[in-house]
Amino acid sequence: MNAPLSPGAIAKAGLCIGCGACAGLSEDAGARMDWDAEGQLKPAGDPAWVDRPSPEFAALCPFSPHAANEDVIAAARFPDAAALDPAIGRFEAAFVGYADEGECRERGSSGGMAGWVAEELLRQGLIEGIAHVAPVDPAEGALFRYRISRDVDALRRGAKSRYYPIELSAILREILAVPGRYAVVGIPCFIKAVNLARRQHPLLSERITHTLGLVCGHMKSRHMVESFAWQMQTRIEDVQAVDFRIKDASRPANWYRAQLIQPDGATRAEDWWHLVDGDWGSGFFQNRTCDWCDDVVAETADISFGDAWVEPHSSDGRGTNVVVVRSRAMLDLIERGRAEGRVRLEPVDAAFVIETQAAGFRQRREGLAYRLSWRRGAIRPVKRVGPGHDLPLRRKLIYRSRHAIARGSVTLFRAARRLRRPALFIGGGRAMLALYQALTYSRGRLGRLFDWMGSAAR
Repeated sequence: MNAPLSPGAIAKAGLCIGCGACAGLSEDAGARMDWDAEGQLKPAGDPAWVDRPSPEFAALCPFSPHAANEDVIAAARFPDAAALDPAIGRFEAAFVGYADEGECRERGSSGGMAGWVAEELLRQGLIEGIAHVAPVDPAEGALFRYRISRDVDALRRGAKSRYYPIELSAILREILAVPGRYAVVGIPCFIKAVNLARRQHPLLSERITHTLGLVCGHMKSRHMVESFAWQMQTRIEDVQAVDFRIKDASRPANWYRAQLIQPDGATRAEDWWHLVDGDWGSGFFQNRTCDWCDDVVAETADISFGDAWVEPHSSDGRGTNVVVVRSRAMLDLIERGRAEGRVRLEPVDAAFVIETQAAGFRQRREGLAYRLSWRRGAIRPVKRVGPGHDLPLRRKLIYRSRHAIARGSVTLFRAARRLRRPALFIGGGRAMLALYQALTYSRGRLGRLFDWMGSAAR
């Protein structure tokens, strides 16, 4: 029997990713997810639910030290997988390429493969609904939410990447209430939560028949959109919608450009590298729970999709996917698409997949081991990586700076908002970014100083 834990205890320990599985499966009518001061979603409602420990919750929460890990879940779901790799888990095959049917590639942030597979599941009648993230009216209190689409047109309106907190509670309740077969699209920890829920609830296991995973760097706070608005001279109240990755075939795929859309249709756009929080790896507005994740490629999903961040693919502005297939049924679907010329995919090995996400694997293997060595608290994460601190000083400083930026950026943003001085955040953020990029990329005079100090120490 698992040791009992409560949603509140996990949240206080900095281990709640905000997936909402606990609220969605709770019998307490008031159980919900709500915004906290950091712009993340956390369990809320009656303290009798939030703070009530239970072994069932301890086995359900994806970051609980008592929940089954990704290896255990994948071994049960894909026992006969053709390959097993320590970094990407169990899989049948892996590919690089894109969807070559309709406008899937044009609509998606990357190569359109996630959208193509989702559409194909609906077209073939393999599912009646697919749970995915889509834009909503800001009057609902958010810019994006999970919804269940039951036709291809509705699904297409939810294409593209969403770097914004969302949660699963409403769609889990809908799946339990409405008979049918469903697919769920999600980042690694959300797919893990879905699989843990399936282990506890036979009805979910019966109705959720497919899981589509998205390669993930980390989750962002909703404050990032407001920061973007500040830097584009727009009030957050005037942001009706946001496109985090405007697609432009004439530019390299990794040249991200964000766009804010106002109610009257007017737009403001800026390249990410001109934004203080636009260097993804620096960790601005990162959910603190992401420091304790060891799954980059959604190892418990039937199929996973990511950007192929290696040349020549990263320079192809049309977008290219790396795809990891774990279930035989999904492999059959992909192979039929290849044979019919509807998708253009070439087989690759595990080493290629790892190379496309090299920075993510360093952060969640080497970096995670280092962070575990200085983690303190009553609830300690149990990961597939053990604590370790045998790293060069500069690598340690890089991981320390990311950790500090993830927390400091939120503190600085809240102070700037309270004082109504966006320049406080922008100026302070640029200072944090300069230090991080000097350490990581040897940029500027400070970077050259770090290089000199490193050579002198040798």
